[in-house]
Amino acid sequence: MRVLIQRCAYASCKVNGEVTGQIQNGMVCLVGFDKKDSLKEVEMLAKKTIGLRIFEDENHKMNLSVHEVNGSILAISQFTLYADCKHGNRPSFTEAMDFESAKELYDAYCKVLEANTISVQRGIFGADMKIELLNDGPVTIFLDSDCL
Repeated sequence: MRVLIQRCAYASCKVNGEVTGQIQNGMVCLVGFDKKDSLKEVEMLAKKTIGLRIFEDENHKMNLSVHEVNGSILAISQFTLYADCKHGNRPSFTEAMDFESAKELYDAYCKVLEANTISVQRGIFGADMKIELLNDGPVTIFLDSDCL
C-alpha cells in the first residue's frame, strides 16, 4: 500500500464538474494498493497518516498532527502510485490491485481515519477526478507499507 500525502491549505475533488469532496487546512491523501495488500496494511498506514506531525506548531516546527490542528483529509484513490516505468515509456500497472478489492481497502482506509475523529472527504473510486489543491509548504510525504 502506498499513500502520497500533501499538506494543503485547501483542496477539492470534482467528478463531471460536481464537487465530491472539499477541505480546508489538512491533507490530500492519494491512496493506492498492490496485489498483496490487506487490512493489516490499511490499518498501519491509516494510523501513520493520522499521527504524522507535518503541521507547524507555535515555533514554526513541524510538530503537530492533522488531528491537533483540527484538519481534514481528502482521500483519493490512486492506482497509478503503482506505475512501473522500468521498461520503456509507457507505465505498466500489473502490480496494482484489482478494482473491487482495492475499492474495499480504500473504503476501509477512510473508515479507519473517520473512526479516529478525522473529518474525511472523498473522491469517487475509479472515476476521472479533477483535484485542485494549494500545497502548503510545500510538504509532500510518501508512505509505503513495504518500507515500514
